[in-house]
Amino acid sequence: MTLLAFSSPFAKGLRRFVGNRAILIGVVILTLVVVLAAFAPLVAPYAPNKLSIVSRLQPPSSSHLFGTDEFGRDIFSRAIYAGRVSLGVSLGVVAIATVLGVFLGLIAGYFRPLDAPISRLLDAMMSFPDILLAIALVAALGPSLVNVVLALGITYAPRLARIVRGSTLVLRELPYIEAAVALGLPTWQILLRHVLLNLASPILVQATFIFAAAMLAEASLSFLGVGASSDMPTWGTMLASGREYMNKAPWLMLFPGLAIVFAVLSLQLVGDGLRDLVDPRLAKEA
Repeated sequence: MTLLAFSSPFAKGLRRFVGNRAILIGVVILTLVVVLAAFAPLVAPYAPNKLSIVSRLQPPSSSHLFGTDEFGRDIFSRAIYAGRVSLGVSLGVVAIATVLGVFLGLIAGYFRPLDAPISRLLDAMMSFPDILLAIALVAALGPSLVNVVLALGITYAPRLARIVRGSTLVLRELPYIEAAVALGLPTWQILLRHVLLNLASPILVQATFIFAAAMLAEASLSFLGVGASSDMPTWGTMLASGREYMNKAPWLMLFPGLAIVFAVLSLQLVGDGLRDLVDPRLAKEA
């Protein structure tokens, strides 16, 4: 039994997950970002909006690890609090995109008459670049952090819906689904218990990539001024305010930019690791 457990596809994927140095680096970086954001009041040496005109535009030092901005605010403290905003927005985007995408994908894939209209809607949404569609939705809803979450959730829902639809088209033709229909099981029970549960792995992997894309998109929208307000510490607003002092104080853009790069990169690495872990087709003997 022990030998069988260690030779299972899950165990093989887990060994490959742990043995991949790049994935472990992603997990470490992501854990660090989450811990710093969760305990920001305890870790940050200063309040994120504390002004100190006498300390404005100071380079990195022992008292200000990442330097200060044009108002004397500590960049390190603001970067940590900005991580809270980025993680919160990304989680909200993933939740909305997952619920909407799974719903549309299941309906389109299982009910034949609804497949064509839903698929054409998804194709129309995916024909626009993500950032342009998000800007259009935010412009229609109004610039606020809540509307950014809603707009990005709608923008990234088609990615998940297409995956769920394609898998549902295959699953609905399998014998066990036909048997469930023949037994007279309710449609909602078939969709939830027999279809959706078999799609948990690809949904989880795709949600990880949406998380990374949402974090980058939120920073882009905030940089363009259609996301969070300028007084709220986000990596995007920090980049936007620092561009005016890029030549004089490059650290204003360097550290928020590095925070975005490392956070998004860690999520991409973790997503690749999860794909290897949950996809039995990738489980091969070393």
